[in-house]
Amino acid sequence: MKLYEQLADEIEAAVRRGVFTAGERIASVRQASQQHGVSIKTVLHAYALLESRGVLETRPQSGYFVRATPRSGEARGERGAAGAMAVASEVDVSRLVLSTLRSIRAHGAVPFGSPYPDTEPFPWRRINQYANAIARRHASWNLIDDLPPGNPELIRQIARRYAENGVPVDPGEIVITVGATEAINLSLQAVAKPGDTVAVESPTFYAMLHAIERLGMRAIEVPTHPADGIDIDALAQIVGEGKIAACMVMPNFQNPLGFQMPDERKRRLVDLLSMHDIPVIENDVYHELHFGDARPSTLKNFDTKGLVLHCASFSKSLTASYRIGWAMPGRYRAQVEKLKFLNTLTTPSVPQVAVADYLRQDGYDRHLRRVRKLYRQQARIMMAMVERFFPAGTRTSAPQGGYVLWVELPERVDSMLLYRAALAEGITVGPGYMFSTRNAFSHFIRLNYSYPWTPQSEAALQRLGQLVGEIDARARET
Repeated sequence: MKLYEQLADEIEAAVRRGVFTAGERIASVRQASQQHGVSIKTVLHAYALLESRGVLETRPQSGYFVRATPRSGEARGERGAAGAMAVASEVDVSRLVLSTLRSIRAHGAVPFGSPYPDTEPFPWRRINQYANAIARRHASWNLIDDLPPGNPELIRQIARRYAENGVPVDPGEIVITVGATEAINLSLQAVAKPGDTVAVESPTFYAMLHAIERLGMRAIEVPTHPADGIDIDALAQIVGEGKIAACMVMPNFQNPLGFQMPDERKRRLVDLLSMHDIPVIENDVYHELHFGDARPSTLKNFDTKGLVLHCASFSKSLTASYRIGWAMPGRYRAQVEKLKFLNTLTTPSVPQVAVADYLRQDGYDRHLRRVRKLYRQQARIMMAMVERFFPAGTRTSAPQGGYVLWVELPERVDSMLLYRAALAEGITVGPGYMFSTRNAFSHFIRLNYSYPWTPQSEAALQRLGQLVGEIDARARET
């Protein structure tokens, strides 16, 4: 390879990695000559080659600029890299999730596959104002003030919201965490050890499977009804065999099914586990996003022995960027607080105080009413559009809250094939493989309806339905 070709390849690689972005001016010919230790003639040849490849463009009397072509690097490997990740993700769920999120960020893909809500309706600007004001008032923070359990005013505000909704909470039980993910991980560490078996819903949210795997534990999946929740009779049989150390569930607006577990079944679940002295970790991150008039009950409402470790956060309802969550771990509170200190030491103070100030002074309930109404409307639209655009044999869940829709496709449709075909056209979905350790949901997908319904998203969903039909037709022929 000639010297100018090597230089051109080096610059093109830097453009693909994002070192130079579209529309940005790069070094002049003289500067590049000095930087790379080559002749001006070599640089000129390299830049000419990059122009011919469509990487650079010249602007009279201005110099050389990275060509502002939409998805400029895609044809030279970016989308190929995503495809390679997708193939590996059949056995590595975390890589599949990461690949989906990167595709949304890098390519502006339609975010049906995102696990996160659209943050545009959230009052993040107002919360940022609180945070900036707090940072100006306090030039530095004493680390002692950040130690667990967390900011006293934030803890008081959280306890107050529970009390106003009929959940008896002792503020002294609350431990502030870095999002609900940390709360779940700390709770799991507090009640089980490596090698133990933990019962989970099936399908279940993949972050819970990740936590179990990361801590060296095993998951046993329990069939879960799309309206009533975990099969308590099946769980009772497993419990009777002495196989499990703990249980992990999402009784309210479960991801991906979206159900709200009826109160009598919540009570039965807590009674069953209490009878055998088995702790239950309750992931309740969607509890504020109900479509009904009243906030749903929690397992904590029925807990008399301190066996419910309740975990929640503000990430899905108020602000995702600050990662403020909490645990109410019952009898395991001291152990969770100790593990919090050992794992991450503290949760940053400024975000805690900013969220506390917002809860005390602004209209959180007014904000929530707007978001709930929006999600309820968009859920209905997406359900209607799936029924309209997807082939016969497709069925959907009926979410009672949250922002995800579970879709059962015709049995011949492999959701990983659909994932890759859709990704190639700038559309993301959540393949059913992510929600089980047994590949039990290979013809299911999860869709996110929190983002605005636009002509682009409608066209994307219509195309997604066409892709489902094409995959189904090919499967029929083989």
